Amino acid sequence: MTADWTGALARADAHAPFLSRAMGRLPDLVALLAAGEGEAALAWAKAQGEGIEDVGVALRRERLALALALAVGDLAGAFPVARVTGELSAFADRAMDAAIAEAIRRRVPDAEPAGFLALALGKHGACELNYSSDIDPILLYDPALLPRRERDDPGEAAERVARALMETLARTTDEGYVFRVDLRLRPASEVSPLAIPIEAALTHYESSALAWERAAFIRARACAGDVAAGEQFLAAIRPFVWRKSLDFGAIAEIGRLTAQIRSNTRQAWTVGPNFDLKKGRGGIREIEFYAQTHQLIHGGRNPALRLRGTRASLDALAEAGIIPADDALLLGDSYDRLRTLEHRLQMVADQQTHALPSDWAAIEEVAKLEGLPDSDTLLSEITRITQGVGERYDALIASTGPGEGRAAPAMPASNAPVTDELASLGFADPEELARRIDGWRSGKLRALRSDAARMAFEAIQPALLAGFAKAPEPEQALLRWERLLANLPTAINLFNLLEARPALVQLLARILSLAPPLADELARRADLLDPLIDQSAFALPGDVNALIAEFARGESDDDYERVLDRVRRRVGEKRFALGVQLIEGATDPLEISAALARVAEAAIRVLTDAALIEFERNHGRIPGSELVILGLGRMGGGALTHASDLDLVYLFTGDFAGESDGRRPLGASAYYNRLCQRVTGALSVPTAEGALYEVDTRLRPSGDQGPLAVSFDSFARYQREQAWTWEHMALCRGRPLYGSVEARVELCEIVTGVLTASRDPAKLRADVIEMRRTMAQHKPGKGPLDVKLARGGLVDVEFIVHYLQLREGTALLPRLGEAIPVLVAKGLLPETMIAAHGALARMLIAARLLAPDAQEPHAAACAVLAKACGCGDWEAVLAGLAQARGAVAAVWRDLFGEDLEID
Repeated sequence: MTADWTGALARADAHAPFLSRAMGRLPDLVALLAAGEGEAALAWAKAQGEGIEDVGVALRRERLALALALAVGDLAGAFPVARVTGELSAFADRAMDAAIAEAIRRRVPDAEPAGFLALALGKHGACELNYSSDIDPILLYDPALLPRRERDDPGEAAERVARALMETLARTTDEGYVFRVDLRLRPASEVSPLAIPIEAALTHYESSALAWERAAFIRARACAGDVAAGEQFLAAIRPFVWRKSLDFGAIAEIGRLTAQIRSNTRQAWTVGPNFDLKKGRGGIREIEFYAQTHQLIHGGRNPALRLRGTRASLDALAEAGIIPADDALLLGDSYDRLRTLEHRLQMVADQQTHALPSDWAAIEEVAKLEGLPDSDTLLSEITRITQGVGERYDALIASTGPGEGRAAPAMPASNAPVTDELASLGFADPEELARRIDGWRSGKLRALRSDAARMAFEAIQPALLAGFAKAPEPEQALLRWERLLANLPTAINLFNLLEARPALVQLLARILSLAPPLADELARRADLLDPLIDQSAFALPGDVNALIAEFARGESDDDYERVLDRVRRRVGEKRFALGVQLIEGATDPLEISAALARVAEAAIRVLTDAALIEFERNHGRIPGSELVILGLGRMGGGALTHASDLDLVYLFTGDFAGESDGRRPLGASAYYNRLCQRVTGALSVPTAEGALYEVDTRLRPSGDQGPLAVSFDSFARYQREQAWTWEHMALCRGRPLYGSVEARVELCEIVTGVLTASRDPAKLRADVIEMRRTMAQHKPGKGPLDVKLARGGLVDVEFIVHYLQLREGTALLPRLGEAIPVLVAKGLLPETMIAAHGALARMLIAARLLAPDAQEPHAAACAVLAKACGCGDWEAVLAGLAQARGAVAAVWRDLFGEDLEID
């Protein structure tokens, strides 16, 4: 669309008295605008304060010229609303910075401004300032750095700076004003000084801040003064703003604020005279609240949502699949249009107004200023926009929490639930359960000691008890629920989540009933339920590279400890979601096993990188050398269970005699052994987010007696000259997990060379038989469902496969599920081994969650196991396992001439 500069100037002169007066004062600027030189006009406007010593005068002249240039460019269609608000916000930054420097130098003329800063909040923080807006900064200072006279108290000096700053910006003179300044968003504004010490502000936000302050800080940024100190402050309070768990309580908080705003503007809900474009139903604030509510809920878990701009936030929420793309587009377009119309209201008289005029003639003037034919056209457009916004916002607020029109659930006269109701739900001992629940709420559990927590629990109690009553094992579910509450310092977020997503109650009951390992994880981290609100949690995770990108994504200032915490948190969520998929029968256990291995490999890669970076700070690198990690066992075979540890071997390339180039140099052996200790710790040491994996390095050359890391040359020599047969069998599932492509290829060549070396078939056979016999004596099966150690189980499958791989030097694939079909195709195994391995592997993977003690579980868990194994019922499972073990025993007999004892 071609910009209409002539029409814009004419409409400004005819319908906006403030712009008309500015045009009379700035004829040179009008000439540039009339010529269509929009960028030149902006540059001219920004230069109006140059060379003027009086900072207040300089800023006022720049502000007037900028206001006219932006207004006419806006009216002409040359400057979109984002450009207008961005330029106004940038000017506010410049003005605030100049005012701070000028205020400090009034008292200390030669001082370099330091130790005083302004945080921009609201639209200023989001770079979305109104055409005629106040600014809402928070002023902070560092008593040790703020320049002051020797006799000045730091607090008094900071107060003088704040008052001088406000005078420079807000006082109206013959030149006008710069910005109205509102400091009421500062902590405890009714009693606190205008400028607050940084440490005092930190204490406030860490201990006593109110709910609305979280939303305010979504858009906060350091805008002027000591910006670096401001950014450090915002980083320090990040946990206050962005909570790690989903925070559905944010909906209730925003809902209460909405109800208050709507009650104050109810008389102007109908679009017409006095309708408020900002506070009215479906107005600007509801679009902002819509975005901020979702950001508060999800932003702690997804840093990509931590954006300041409203439209950018809506787009990010749609990209993350949290809101529909169509809603993001409608709300974003509506926001831009309402902001444009808001600017028209403010251009008329340079007033901070958001409401349509009270009389029809004035509304007509606003419509004409916008270039619309009449007021009816303007009001029809506003009605259409606000109706669409209001419908979507109402749906959000109504989705959960005590929003408008909904009262928080009242506490019953007696805290004990009605025994008859519990009996009607089918609980075996309703009187005992009533006493237990009454005990929870009477202070027995710290998670329910606050009034807010008890009220939140009351809201979900009926649905929770009904869900537990339908659980496969209600008593078991309740017992584990009680244990979960006992471990939580607070459960309000959990209760809010269950109220917001009632379907999670039934799923929670099934988890607590069926899967003891998942129930134990929930007792440590209730926020593991958070990802389950999204159906994407029931999809398999992506490939290793996609997982690496997800695990590595964090804050720009994340340190080593935060990286460890982040990876533990995200891995825990993936493992938990995969466990839920298994008990829900949503995914083949073999696919879950492969996904668990991908998650572990991504964690190894990200955490090893982090440990290496941290280690190099002191010790540097060894030129021409690098760390390589070899996975063995189920990790090497890409088929983990929820109970698997990581069998790792640490190796390094290059010269054994090398030395690192850091400030604390180490020889190669010491360097890599210390580094690998750090890597093992990164993978296994519990942090605030819990533990991650057990790491087993006993399969390295010489076992526990050997060094933790060895060179490629030493590894190759050991494997060729000293390794036992069982070590070569373990190497059959060797797979490089970390290292450059070149190093991985070199390691694979070493492994292949070892595995294909000529060997005595008779000795190999004897070694295999003896090793399995010894293992059976010392590690018998733990129960009837121990399909790993029982004879005819997975260990026997592994021994058979590795024996043939070493004897024939073929099918050297680390994944058993890939190696077995190759051996079948070569006529070395019967086809029955494919089905036997699949049946045994599925049972192992599922039983690790549903029957971790290898004993037959209760009937409901048996039914889930049957589904996981692809069987119709439990009898079919037992028959299938017997058939699989029989097939394995038959192969063992053919290969080794032994009959296995199959019970």
